[in-house]
Order: sequence, then structure tokens, then C-alpha cells
Amino acid sequence: MAARSTALKKTPPAVSGPARPHVGQLDIPDLDRLIHERIRLGIVSALAANSSLTFNDLKKLLRTTDGNLSVHARKLEEAGYIACSKSFEGRMPKTEYALTDTGRKALEKYLNHMEALIQAMKR
Repeated sequence: MAARSTALKKTPPAVSGPARPHVGQLDIPDLDRLIHERIRLGIVSALAANSSLTFNDLKKLLRTTDGNLSVHARKLEEAGYIACSKSFEGRMPKTEYALTDTGRKALEKYLNHMEALIQAMKR
């Protein structure tokens, strides 16, 4: 009988570095991870440009699935970035979203952050 080899798995060495990235002498704060994700950024951006949008409008605009949009919209709603209202048009349910003041401020902060990153990289 051959003996089994029980080799220990080696973990890769930890990468050391600052908790926050630095560009030159500029201290760059962490991005808002909630907005930074592509679908969520699309949702808040679309709502910033419109007073409100229906679920189907957002789904078409972002070219995503019902489930994907639903999950991302719920995360934004839980954070207070968007408001959701449900109603009926005849017998058809209608879900409508709008950007809240908190969401608008968060998007503005995120965009300012991205603009600062772009300017820092150009230097």
C-alpha cells in the first residue's frame, strides 16, 4: 500500500501596504462601495437625471434582469439612497424609484471623489 501524502497548503504571503491608496502626496479616501458597483451606479445616475423611473424603465436602460435589478435596488433602498413606491395601474403592479436627498449627496460625493482621482492621475 502506498502512503498518502498530506501536504500542507501554503497560503500566499500577505500584501502589505497602506489601508488607503496614495497618489503622490494626495490621501485618497475609500470609495463608496455601495455606489461603485456598476448596476447600482447606473441606478443612482439614471435617477439623478430623472425625477423617477419605473422598474421596467430601469431594467431596459441598464440591460439587466429582474432579479439583478431587484437585488441592487433593494441594497440602495436599505441604505436610504433611493425610495421605492408600489402601486397599481389597472390590475398591473407598478414599482417606481426616485433618488432621495441622501442618495443625491452620496452620488455627488462619489463623483467628486472620482473627479479628484482623475485629476490626481493627470498630474
